Amino acid sequence: MSTHTRWIELEGAVNVRDLGGLTTADGRTTRFGRVLRSDNLQGLTHGDLRTLLGDYGLTDVIDLRSGAEVRLEGPGPLTRVLAVTIHHLSLFSEGGVHTDVAADLPKVDVDKVLPWQTRSREGDEHDRSIRHYLGYLEDRADSVVAALRVMARTRGSALVHCAAGKDRTGVVCALALEVVGVRREEIVADYVQTGERLEAILARLRASDTYAADLDSRPADTHLPDAAIMEKFLAAVDERYDGVLGWLTGHGWDDSDTEALRARFLD
Repeated sequence: MSTHTRWIELEGAVNVRDLGGLTTADGRTTRFGRVLRSDNLQGLTHGDLRTLLGDYGLTDVIDLRSGAEVRLEGPGPLTRVLAVTIHHLSLFSEGGVHTDVAADLPKVDVDKVLPWQTRSREGDEHDRSIRHYLGYLEDRADSVVAALRVMARTRGSALVHCAAGKDRTGVVCALALEVVGVRREEIVADYVQTGERLEAILARLRASDTYAADLDSRPADTHLPDAAIMEKFLAAVDERYDGVLGWLTGHGWDDSDTEALRARFLD
């Protein structure tokens, strides 16, 4: 796996990379320019847009942020590009008073509208992260399946992102790579790779009122992606659901979806 050619250097986002160049169990390699992953896209410059639209043929953005995040952050530059379709597919349950209802109030209490802040803080960091990741599957199977279908059937390239491009984005990308047969050690390595940009990611998020308070309430090292977290998450999916395909099949995914995703990623 080449980590040098997969990074995409932009001015307005710092955790952007291509899911090409990863090796499958049968010796094939994922194609460059098909699926990208990123942190928040609010700060993209005109030059960044030229790169994504011109060099990568971007046509679809999979936005995994909650409705509250989207409203608090406001429309990003790509929402004004007619050639790009934004698919808002939150991985949080959005029906409670801490999300939709609270966000509609004239004065928004950020501490109450960010869904992950209401989750249990019991257990160590690894256990909490794994519970969160499994929670995405339990709470928003619809969004996860829809995200993978967008990846499989875009006209051009697809870009999946959340706020940091680590947890929600990491899970969705890991599931997609599992479906196309990428070796698990490479899936885990891709997840961990976000750590190379962690300082820059946190600096960007701290500049936003939406995220600053939550970030400052936790030590910086608790945000670092650890290989063991992704390894244990995928092992839990294997044990509980007979693997990623087993889970997907239980939520409406079929052979045509698998074939489309593999055709998109692989030669």
